[in-house]
Amino acid sequence: MTGRLEAGATVHLEDPVEAGTVYARGYFGTIREGRLELDRLEAAYLVEMERLTVTAPSGRVVSWSELFRRAARSEDGFGIRYLVYRDLRQRGYVVRASPPPATFAVLPRGGTLHKTPSRYWVEPMSERRPFELARIRELASRSKGARKNLLLAVVDEESDLTYYAVRLPTPTGTQSPVTAPAPYEALVNEDRVLLLDAEGVERLGKASSFGSRIGHRLELSVLEAAYLASRRILELREVRSHRRIDLERLERHARKLDPHYPERREVYGWLRDHGLVVKTGFKYGSHFRAYPRDPEHAHARYLIQAVRPDFSAPWPVVSGAVRLAQGVRKEHLFAIPEEGGSVSFLSLERIRP
Repeated sequence: MTGRLEAGATVHLEDPVEAGTVYARGYFGTIREGRLELDRLEAAYLVEMERLTVTAPSGRVVSWSELFRRAARSEDGFGIRYLVYRDLRQRGYVVRASPPPATFAVLPRGGTLHKTPSRYWVEPMSERRPFELARIRELASRSKGARKNLLLAVVDEESDLTYYAVRLPTPTGTQSPVTAPAPYEALVNEDRVLLLDAEGVERLGKASSFGSRIGHRLELSVLEAAYLASRRILELREVRSHRRIDLERLERHARKLDPHYPERREVYGWLRDHGLVVKTGFKYGSHFRAYPRDPEHAHARYLIQAVRPDFSAPWPVVSGAVRLAQGVRKEHLFAIPEEGGSVSFLSLERIRP
């Protein structure tokens, strides 16, 4: 097939028969008044696959490299988008340019254009650009509203692609809320809190999975102690002077120990209030691991990182966290505290489309 190069690196096929043939074999381009208009990505792909020859207005054959250079001059990021477009086409998908906010709309395999709804919104990204949580949350929210599955296609420095499915889940568990007949006395000792009361150790440690049993005592993190004190389960005292410590003072101390304490505290409380058992995720490089029920009868389902809404990180850091979570059969979640005490979540899962 032969197409003619127009201004802006778009390509037109004037012959109606050839135009219909190219369109029918993969739904390339848009037919208008009997001719086929191909955008830059479609034209470059068809030329590379040797399914199309492009000529300049003078009749000179335009090579793939010239076509690519023209497109790259006209569009920032064209090279990244082309790699993703090419990969999806090679996998057998029909890929179309999408109106904002997504870059590509992708039909399910075997789908028919204008009859089969697109299944995916695909957003190409370079590993050199930061992972920007606010932008990805917005994409995920809008894709959910449009009933599409959002995929991030991340291109690394060797032009290899990794796809991430993005969801906005709401994790919940079945653990009963913690109660106590009266507050238990607990001793604040630097960066942890000790509970010595035998009944409290049994109720909080065994029945509700707080802290760690060390001999006959229960050792709690400052985060756990703050949560329990806010619910009047603990009465806090300084270990040396035995003076009473109020919650505000404990939390000031906690913020000095951990600059991420405010968001971790919000997320921890929300997870516990929604029936999940929450333990430290230190061994997995995350803030928390969360169980849907008693850890003695279930594995942790989530690895959770508590972050602010403006969170940003290098893609290799995010990629490593997701890979580790899936390697230990857990789901990686970003947890974002919202105004009013609510928490929203964003899940990333590495997939092969």
